[in-house]
Amino acid sequence: MNAIRTLCFATAALSSYAALFYRLSQARRSWRDGAYRALIATLLLQCLTFTMGAVAMGGGSFLGVGNLAILIMHLAAVAFCVAAQIILLRWAATDEAAARGTRYWLITGIVLDVLLTALFFLADGPGRPTSDFDGTSRPLLLTYLLVFIVSQAVPCVTIYRQCGPYARMTDNASLRQALRMLSVAAVVLFLYCTARTVNILTAAAGMDIGAWKLASNVFSASGIVILSLSLINSLWGPSVSRLAEWARSYRSYRALHPLWRDLYEASPDIALEPPGSSVSDLNYRLHRRVVEIRDGWRDLRPYIDRETNAAGTAGGDKAGEAGAELRQAFAEAAQIKQALKAKRTGIVPDHSKDAGDFDDRDTDNFVAEVAWLTQVAAAYSKLSKAS
Repeated sequence: MNAIRTLCFATAALSSYAALFYRLSQARRSWRDGAYRALIATLLLQCLTFTMGAVAMGGGSFLGVGNLAILIMHLAAVAFCVAAQIILLRWAATDEAAARGTRYWLITGIVLDVLLTALFFLADGPGRPTSDFDGTSRPLLLTYLLVFIVSQAVPCVTIYRQCGPYARMTDNASLRQALRMLSVAAVVLFLYCTARTVNILTAAAGMDIGAWKLASNVFSASGIVILSLSLINSLWGPSVSRLAEWARSYRSYRALHPLWRDLYEASPDIALEPPGSSVSDLNYRLHRRVVEIRDGWRDLRPYIDRETNAAGTAGGDKAGEAGAELRQAFAEAAQIKQALKAKRTGIVPDHSKDAGDFDDRDTDNFVAEVAWLTQVAAAYSKLSKAS
Protein backbone atom coordinates (compact mmCIF):
# COMPACT_ATOMS: atom_id res chain seq x y z
CA MET A 1 0.00 0.00 0.00
CA ASN A 2 2.86 2.39 0.83
CA ALA A 3 4.40 1.70 -2.58
CA ILE A 4 1.21 2.84 -4.34
CA ARG A 5 0.98 5.94 -2.16
CA THR A 6 4.61 6.78 -2.89
CA LEU A 7 3.97 6.29 -6.62
CA CYS A 8 1.00 8.68 -6.45
CA PHE A 9 3.11 11.33 -4.70
CA ALA A 10 5.92 10.84 -7.23
CA THR A 11 3.50 11.14 -10.17
CA ALA A 12 2.06 14.37 -8.80
CA ALA A 13 5.56 15.72 -8.11
CA LEU A 14 6.86 14.86 -11.59
CA SER A 15 3.90 16.50 -13.32
CA SER A 16 4.43 19.57 -11.13
CA TYR A 17 8.14 19.79 -11.99
CA ALA A 18 7.38 19.32 -15.70
CA ALA A 19 4.94 22.23 -15.58
CA LEU A 20 7.40 24.35 -13.59
CA PHE A 21 10.33 23.78 -15.98
CA TYR A 22 8.15 24.55 -19.00
CA ARG A 23 6.93 27.79 -17.47
CA LEU A 24 10.45 28.77 -16.36
CA SER A 25 11.53 28.53 -19.99
CA GLN A 26 9.27 31.54 -20.63
CA ALA A 27 10.79 33.67 -17.86
CA ARG A 28 12.79 36.00 -20.12
CA ARG A 29 9.73 37.39 -21.90
CA SER A 30 7.13 37.00 -19.13
CA TRP A 31 8.81 37.85 -15.82
CA ARG A 32 7.39 41.39 -15.68
CA ASP A 33 3.87 39.96 -15.75
CA GLY A 34 2.42 39.63 -12.22
CA ALA A 35 0.21 36.71 -13.25
CA TYR A 36 3.28 34.86 -14.52
CA ARG A 37 5.16 35.37 -11.24
CA ALA A 38 2.11 34.13 -9.33
CA LEU A 39 2.04 31.07 -11.58
CA ILE A 40 5.71 30.31 -10.90
CA ALA A 41 5.14 30.67 -7.15
CA THR A 42 2.16 28.31 -7.37
CA LEU A 43 4.17 25.70 -9.25
CA LEU A 44 7.06 25.95 -6.78
CA LEU A 45 4.65 25.36 -3.90
CA GLN A 46 3.03 22.52 -5.81
CA CYS A 47 6.42 20.88 -6.33
CA LEU A 48 7.33 21.36 -2.66
CA THR A 49 4.02 19.86 -1.51
CA PHE A 50 4.39 16.60 -3.35
CA THR A 51 8.16 16.33 -2.90
CA MET A 52 7.58 16.49 0.85
CA GLY A 53 4.77 13.96 0.44
CA ALA A 54 7.20 11.51 -1.16
CA VAL A 55 9.79 12.24 1.58
CA ALA A 56 7.18 11.70 4.30
CA MET A 57 6.42 8.24 2.94
CA GLY A 58 9.92 7.24 4.06
CA GLY A 59 8.89 7.82 7.69
CA GLY A 60 11.16 9.06 10.45
CA SER A 61 12.38 12.61 10.88
CA PHE A 62 13.27 15.38 8.47
CA LEU A 63 16.01 17.83 9.43
CA GLY A 64 16.04 16.14 12.83
CA VAL A 65 12.33 16.81 13.57
CA GLY A 66 9.86 13.94 13.57
CA ASN A 67 7.08 14.19 10.95
CA LEU A 68 8.39 17.60 9.84
CA ALA A 69 8.02 16.54 6.19
CA ILE A 70 4.28 16.05 6.79
CA LEU A 71 3.94 19.51 8.35
CA ILE A 72 5.87 21.16 5.51
CA MET A 73 3.74 19.27 2.96
CA HIS A 74 0.54 20.52 4.61
CA LEU A 75 1.75 24.11 4.98
CA ALA A 76 2.92 24.16 1.35
CA ALA A 77 -0.42 22.68 0.23
CA VAL A 78 -2.28 25.52 1.97
CA ALA A 79 0.00 28.10 0.35
CA PHE A 80 -0.40 26.32 -2.99
CA CYS A 81 -4.21 26.55 -2.79
CA VAL A 82 -3.95 30.25 -1.92
CA ALA A 83 -1.60 30.86 -4.85
CA ALA A 84 -3.96 28.99 -7.21
CA GLN A 85 -6.79 31.28 -6.11
CA ILE A 86 -4.60 34.33 -6.77
CA ILE A 87 -3.73 33.06 -10.26
CA LEU A 88 -7.41 32.66 -11.05
CA LEU A 89 -8.10 36.20 -9.85
CA ARG A 90 -5.29 37.62 -11.97
CA TRP A 91 -6.51 35.69 -15.02
CA ALA A 92 -10.12 36.75 -14.86
CA ALA A 93 -10.79 39.65 -12.46
CA THR A 94 -10.20 43.38 -12.81
CA ASP A 95 -7.04 44.83 -11.26
CA GLU A 96 -8.92 46.25 -8.28
CA ALA A 97 -10.89 43.05 -7.63
CA ALA A 98 -7.74 40.94 -8.07
CA ALA A 99 -5.81 43.08 -5.56
CA ARG A 100 -8.63 42.89 -3.02
CA GLY A 101 -9.01 39.12 -3.47
CA THR A 102 -5.25 38.61 -3.27
CA ARG A 103 -5.08 40.36 0.12
CA TYR A 104 -7.95 38.24 1.43
CA TRP A 105 -6.41 34.96 0.34
CA LEU A 106 -2.92 35.88 1.59
CA ILE A 107 -4.30 36.69 5.06
CA THR A 108 -6.36 33.50 5.06
CA GLY A 109 -3.33 31.41 4.06
CA ILE A 110 -1.11 32.93 6.74
CA VAL A 111 -3.74 32.37 9.45
CA LEU A 112 -4.26 28.75 8.38
CA ASP A 113 -0.53 27.99 8.29
CA VAL A 114 -0.01 29.52 11.74
CA LEU A 115 -2.98 27.55 13.09
CA LEU A 116 -1.75 24.28 11.59
CA THR A 117 1.76 24.83 12.95
CA ALA A 118 0.42 25.55 16.43
CA LEU A 119 -1.87 22.49 16.38
CA PHE A 120 0.97 20.30 15.10
CA PHE A 121 3.25 21.08 18.02
CA LEU A 122 0.47 21.24 20.64
CA ALA A 123 -0.57 17.74 19.55
CA ASP A 124 3.05 16.57 19.88
CA GLY A 125 3.22 16.00 16.12
CA PRO A 126 7.01 15.35 16.16
CA GLY A 127 6.58 12.55 18.69
CA ARG A 128 3.55 10.83 17.15
CA PRO A 129 3.72 7.74 14.89
CA THR A 130 3.45 8.63 11.23
CA SER A 131 0.33 6.48 10.98
CA ASP A 132 -1.51 8.94 13.29
CA PHE A 133 -1.54 11.45 10.43
CA ASP A 134 -3.76 9.06 8.48
CA GLY A 135 -6.37 9.40 11.22
CA THR A 136 -6.46 9.36 15.00
CA SER A 137 -8.84 9.79 17.92
CA ARG A 138 -6.51 12.25 19.70
CA PRO A 139 -8.51 15.52 19.72
CA LEU A 140 -5.76 18.02 18.87
CA LEU A 141 -4.23 15.93 16.08
CA LEU A 142 -7.70 15.12 14.72
CA THR A 143 -8.49 18.86 14.71
CA TYR A 144 -5.20 19.49 12.88
CA LEU A 145 -6.12 16.98 10.17
CA LEU A 146 -9.68 18.27 9.74
CA VAL A 147 -8.54 21.91 9.57
CA PHE A 148 -6.08 20.90 6.84
CA ILE A 149 -8.80 19.12 4.83
CA VAL A 150 -11.13 22.11 5.11
CA SER A 151 -8.28 24.37 3.92
CA GLN A 152 -8.07 22.21 0.79
CA ALA A 153 -11.78 21.64 0.17
CA VAL A 154 -12.91 25.29 0.31
CA PRO A 155 -10.55 26.46 -2.48
CA CYS A 156 -11.68 23.51 -4.61
CA VAL A 157 -15.28 24.71 -4.32
CA THR A 158 -14.46 28.37 -4.97
CA ILE A 159 -12.21 27.57 -7.93
CA TYR A 160 -14.88 25.35 -9.47
CA ARG A 161 -17.57 28.01 -9.00
CA GLN A 162 -15.37 30.72 -10.54
CA CYS A 163 -13.93 28.82 -13.50
CA GLY A 164 -17.25 28.35 -15.34
CA PRO A 165 -18.26 32.04 -15.44
CA TYR A 166 -14.70 33.18 -16.13
CA ALA A 167 -14.36 30.70 -19.01
CA ARG A 168 -17.55 32.10 -20.57
CA MET A 169 -16.31 35.68 -20.14
CA THR A 170 -12.97 35.34 -21.91
CA ASP A 171 -12.43 35.49 -25.67
CA ASN A 172 -9.06 33.74 -25.34
CA ALA A 173 -9.59 30.13 -26.47
CA SER A 174 -6.44 28.85 -24.74
CA LEU A 175 -7.39 30.51 -21.46
CA ARG A 176 -10.93 29.20 -21.76
CA GLN A 177 -9.64 25.66 -22.19
CA ALA A 178 -7.26 26.08 -19.22
CA LEU A 179 -10.09 27.32 -17.00
CA ARG A 180 -12.29 24.38 -17.94
CA MET A 181 -9.50 21.94 -17.12
CA LEU A 182 -8.90 23.79 -13.86
CA SER A 183 -12.55 23.26 -12.95
CA VAL A 184 -12.17 19.51 -13.65
CA ALA A 185 -9.05 19.45 -11.46
CA ALA A 186 -11.01 21.20 -8.69
CA VAL A 187 -13.69 18.50 -8.81
CA VAL A 188 -11.15 15.67 -8.68
CA LEU A 189 -9.26 17.33 -5.81
CA PHE A 190 -12.53 17.83 -3.94
CA LEU A 191 -13.06 14.08 -4.27
CA TYR A 192 -9.60 13.71 -2.72
CA CYS A 193 -10.75 15.86 0.21
CA THR A 194 -13.88 13.74 0.59
CA ALA A 195 -11.96 10.45 0.49
CA ARG A 196 -9.32 11.82 2.89
CA THR A 197 -12.05 12.89 5.33
CA VAL A 198 -13.50 9.38 5.22
CA ASN A 199 -10.03 7.95 5.93
CA ILE A 200 -9.51 10.28 8.90
CA LEU A 201 -12.92 9.71 10.47
CA THR A 202 -12.95 5.94 10.02
CA ALA A 203 -9.46 5.69 11.53
CA ALA A 204 -10.59 7.88 14.44
CA ALA A 205 -13.53 5.53 14.97
CA GLY A 206 -11.24 2.49 14.93
CA MET A 207 -12.50 1.20 11.56
CA ASP A 208 -10.25 -0.24 8.88
CA ILE A 209 -11.46 0.29 5.31
CA GLY A 210 -8.48 -1.50 3.79
CA ALA A 211 -7.42 -0.67 0.24
CA TRP A 212 -10.12 2.02 -0.05
CA LYS A 213 -7.68 4.27 1.82
CA LEU A 214 -5.75 4.56 -1.43
CA ALA A 215 -8.66 6.37 -3.13
CA SER A 216 -7.55 9.69 -1.65
CA ASN A 217 -4.02 9.26 -3.06
CA VAL A 218 -5.34 8.34 -6.50
CA PHE A 219 -7.69 11.35 -6.57
CA SER A 220 -4.89 13.63 -5.37
CA ALA A 221 -2.40 12.49 -8.02
CA SER A 222 -5.03 12.60 -10.80
CA GLY A 223 -6.18 16.08 -9.81
CA ILE A 224 -2.64 17.45 -9.72
CA VAL A 225 -1.81 15.96 -13.12
CA ILE A 226 -4.93 17.62 -14.60
CA LEU A 227 -4.05 20.87 -12.82
CA SER A 228 -0.48 20.77 -14.15
CA LEU A 229 -1.77 20.18 -17.68
CA SER A 230 -4.12 23.16 -17.34
CA LEU A 231 -1.19 25.37 -16.32
CA ILE A 232 0.83 24.40 -19.42
CA ASN A 233 -2.14 24.55 -21.76
CA SER A 234 -0.23 26.76 -24.20
CA LEU A 235 2.27 23.91 -24.77
CA TRP A 236 -0.14 21.12 -25.71
CA GLY A 237 -3.49 22.88 -26.17
CA PRO A 238 -3.04 23.98 -29.82
CA SER A 239 -1.87 20.50 -30.87
CA VAL A 240 -4.84 18.82 -29.20
CA SER A 241 -7.22 21.35 -30.77
CA ARG A 242 -5.75 20.66 -34.22
CA LEU A 243 -6.03 16.91 -33.64
CA ALA A 244 -9.67 17.26 -32.52
CA GLU A 245 -10.44 19.41 -35.57
CA TRP A 246 -8.80 16.84 -37.87
CA ALA A 247 -10.83 14.04 -36.25
CA ARG A 248 -14.08 16.00 -36.73
CA SER A 249 -13.20 16.67 -40.35
CA TYR A 250 -12.35 13.02 -40.95
CA ARG A 251 -15.66 11.86 -39.46
CA SER A 252 -17.51 14.32 -41.70
CA TYR A 253 -15.47 13.23 -44.73
CA ARG A 254 -16.36 9.59 -44.11
CA ALA A 255 -20.00 10.36 -43.33
CA LEU A 256 -20.40 12.23 -46.64
CA HIS A 257 -18.94 9.36 -48.68
CA PRO A 258 -22.14 7.32 -49.40
CA LEU A 259 -24.00 10.39 -50.69
CA TRP A 260 -20.99 11.63 -52.68
CA ARG A 261 -20.38 8.16 -54.17
CA ASP A 262 -23.89 7.85 -55.60
CA LEU A 263 -23.85 11.42 -56.92
CA TYR A 264 -20.43 10.82 -58.49
CA GLU A 265 -21.65 7.64 -60.19
CA ALA A 266 -24.57 9.59 -61.63
CA SER A 267 -22.45 12.62 -62.65
CA PRO A 268 -18.72 11.73 -62.91
CA ASP A 269 -17.91 15.22 -64.19
CA ILE A 270 -18.42 16.72 -60.73
CA ALA A 271 -15.00 15.38 -59.62
CA LEU A 272 -12.11 17.77 -60.23
CA GLU A 273 -9.64 14.89 -60.03
CA PRO A 274 -9.92 11.08 -59.85
CA PRO A 275 -11.21 9.82 -56.49
CA GLY A 276 -8.55 8.70 -54.04
CA SER A 277 -8.45 7.17 -50.58
CA SER A 278 -5.63 9.34 -49.18
CA VAL A 279 -6.48 11.87 -46.47
CA SER A 280 -3.06 13.52 -46.43
CA ASP A 281 -4.67 16.86 -47.31
CA LEU A 282 -7.93 16.33 -45.49
CA ASN A 283 -9.03 19.97 -45.43
CA TYR A 284 -8.75 20.23 -49.22
CA ARG A 285 -10.48 16.89 -49.79
CA LEU A 286 -13.34 17.79 -47.47
CA HIS A 287 -13.84 21.08 -49.32
CA ARG A 288 -13.82 19.22 -52.64
CA ARG A 289 -16.29 16.64 -51.36
CA VAL A 290 -18.72 19.37 -50.25
CA VAL A 291 -18.40 21.19 -53.60
CA GLU A 292 -18.84 17.97 -55.58
CA ILE A 293 -21.92 16.96 -53.59
CA ARG A 294 -23.45 20.35 -54.28
CA ASP A 295 -22.59 20.09 -57.98
CA GLY A 296 -24.00 16.57 -58.20
CA TRP A 297 -27.12 17.73 -56.40
CA ARG A 298 -27.57 20.54 -58.93
CA ASP A 299 -27.13 18.12 -61.82
CA LEU A 300 -30.11 16.19 -60.48
CA ARG A 301 -32.46 19.19 -60.59
CA PRO A 302 -34.29 18.07 -63.73
CA TYR A 303 -35.07 14.75 -62.01
CA ILE A 304 -36.03 16.04 -58.55
CA ASP A 305 -39.73 15.72 -57.87
CA ARG A 306 -40.82 18.66 -55.75
CA GLU A 307 -43.60 16.58 -54.23
CA THR A 308 -41.25 13.85 -53.00
CA ASN A 309 -40.52 13.77 -49.30
CA ALA A 310 -39.52 11.27 -46.65
CA ALA A 311 -43.03 10.62 -45.40
CA GLY A 312 -43.94 6.97 -45.10
CA THR A 313 -40.35 5.77 -44.86
CA ALA A 314 -38.67 4.44 -41.77
CA GLY A 315 -36.21 7.30 -41.85
CA GLY A 316 -38.99 9.85 -42.22
CA ASP A 317 -40.77 8.43 -39.17
CA LYS A 318 -37.63 8.78 -37.10
CA ALA A 319 -37.04 12.25 -38.44
CA GLY A 320 -40.55 13.29 -37.49
CA GLU A 321 -39.58 12.80 -33.85
CA ALA A 322 -36.36 14.75 -34.12
CA GLY A 323 -37.44 18.22 -35.19
CA ALA A 324 -37.90 20.34 -38.28
CA GLU A 325 -34.23 20.39 -39.30
CA LEU A 326 -33.89 16.62 -39.31
CA ARG A 327 -37.20 16.27 -41.13
CA GLN A 328 -35.87 18.61 -43.79
CA ALA A 329 -32.70 16.53 -44.07
CA PHE A 330 -34.78 13.39 -44.64
CA ALA A 331 -36.94 15.20 -47.19
CA GLU A 332 -33.87 16.34 -49.13
CA ALA A 333 -32.35 12.85 -48.92
CA ALA A 334 -35.58 11.30 -50.20
CA GLN A 335 -35.63 13.70 -53.16
CA ILE A 336 -32.01 12.89 -54.00
CA LYS A 337 -32.69 9.15 -53.78
CA GLN A 338 -35.76 9.47 -56.05
CA ALA A 339 -33.87 11.74 -58.48
CA LEU A 340 -30.97 9.30 -58.82
CA LYS A 341 -33.41 6.54 -59.66
CA ALA A 342 -35.21 8.79 -62.15
CA LYS A 343 -31.93 9.73 -63.85
CA ARG A 344 -30.91 6.07 -64.21
CA THR A 345 -34.25 5.24 -65.85
CA GLY A 346 -34.42 8.49 -67.84
CA ILE A 347 -37.88 9.36 -66.53
CA VAL A 348 -38.34 13.07 -65.82
CA PRO A 349 -41.03 13.64 -63.15
CA ASP A 350 -44.06 15.81 -63.89
CA HIS A 351 -43.24 18.18 -61.06
CA SER A 352 -39.59 18.64 -61.89
CA LYS A 353 -37.61 20.89 -59.59
CA ASP A 354 -35.88 22.18 -62.71
CA ALA A 355 -38.93 24.32 -63.33
CA GLY A 356 -38.42 26.27 -60.11
CA ASP A 357 -35.63 27.80 -58.09
CA PHE A 358 -32.89 25.75 -56.51
CA ASP A 359 -34.26 26.21 -53.01
CA ASP A 360 -32.38 23.64 -50.97
CA ARG A 361 -30.99 24.77 -47.65
CA ASP A 362 -28.30 27.45 -47.83
CA THR A 363 -25.77 27.95 -45.03
CA ASP A 364 -23.67 30.89 -43.87
CA ASN A 365 -20.25 29.22 -43.63
CA PHE A 366 -18.32 26.09 -44.48
CA VAL A 367 -18.63 24.51 -41.02
CA ALA A 368 -22.41 24.92 -41.13
CA GLU A 369 -22.44 23.57 -44.68
CA VAL A 370 -20.54 20.43 -43.64
CA ALA A 371 -22.84 19.93 -40.65
CA TRP A 372 -25.95 20.23 -42.84
CA LEU A 373 -24.70 17.94 -45.61
CA THR A 374 -23.62 15.40 -42.99
CA GLN A 375 -27.22 15.29 -41.74
CA VAL A 376 -28.50 14.83 -45.29
CA ALA A 377 -25.90 12.09 -45.94
CA ALA A 378 -26.89 10.29 -42.72
CA ALA A 379 -30.55 10.46 -43.70
CA TYR A 380 -29.69 9.25 -47.22
CA SER A 381 -27.83 6.24 -45.80
CA LYS A 382 -30.78 5.34 -43.55
CA LEU A 383 -33.22 5.60 -46.45
CA SER A 384 -30.98 3.45 -48.63
CA LYS A 385 -30.79 0.75 -45.98
CA ALA A 386 -34.55 0.87 -45.44
CA SER A 387 -35.36 0.40 -49.13
